[in-house]
Amino acid sequence: MKITVRVWRQPNAQAEGRMVSYDVDEVSTDMSFLEMLDVLNERLTLRGEDPIAFDSDCREGICGMCGVVINGEAHGPVQTTTCQLQMRSFSDGDVIDIEPWRADAFPVVKDLVVDRSAFDRIIQSGGYISAPTGAAPDSHAMPIPKDDADTAFDAATCIGCGACVAACPNGSAMLFTGAKITHLGLMPQGQPERDSRVIGMVSAHDEEGFGGCTNIGECAAVCPKEIPLQVISRLNRDMLHALSRCSNVSD
Repeated sequence: MKITVRVWRQPNAQAEGRMVSYDVDEVSTDMSFLEMLDVLNERLTLRGEDPIAFDSDCREGICGMCGVVINGEAHGPVQTTTCQLQMRSFSDGDVIDIEPWRADAFPVVKDLVVDRSAFDRIIQSGGYISAPTGAAPDSHAMPIPKDDADTAFDAATCIGCGACVAACPNGSAMLFTGAKITHLGLMPQGQPERDSRVIGMVSAHDEEGFGGCTNIGECAAVCPKEIPLQVISRLNRDMLHALSRCSNVSD
């Protein structure tokens, strides 16, 4: 195929960015989207031009590093990670717009690279458990209902890519935060910090500049791991419970 890509180019966080067009020929339908960018970058380098900066790591859809907005959709037209998006999803002659995640809490570092350390700070505010040191307990020592285990496992598949934030009109990270709270809140090991966890993580979410959730659902529609909206409902329930307990203690 021969395609045209219009890529957001921004040399650094302080500079103004703009869309720049590049023609890319000999694109195989078997290439991944990132492999297509690799080919383009190789040609730019050979011409003495600055290659396009973008995030990637495992390229197997499990690390959450990659992520760009493709033709207005987070990760592109297929509900998967950018690294797993194949060029067969496009047609010969297509014009493809490629932009970074757009959110106040994800400032652009360069080109398509954004700073997602706000997610790390949300995790640091409560995404952990207190566990005694020593030998590992027997696997059957603490029975967990299967429905709870399955729901916790589904929530734990969140890879923190940020597509939910990029897709949300409000720039909310509640799907990410809800997944982390649900994962730990359903486990017996997560109960000691359950109240402080939800209060701390939601507070950190707001302090980082993410928007509020209005249940539009765009986040779940683009999530490559199909995290359901129910994790936000569980977050809200845990938050109300934690605040009511704090109120009762103060009274």
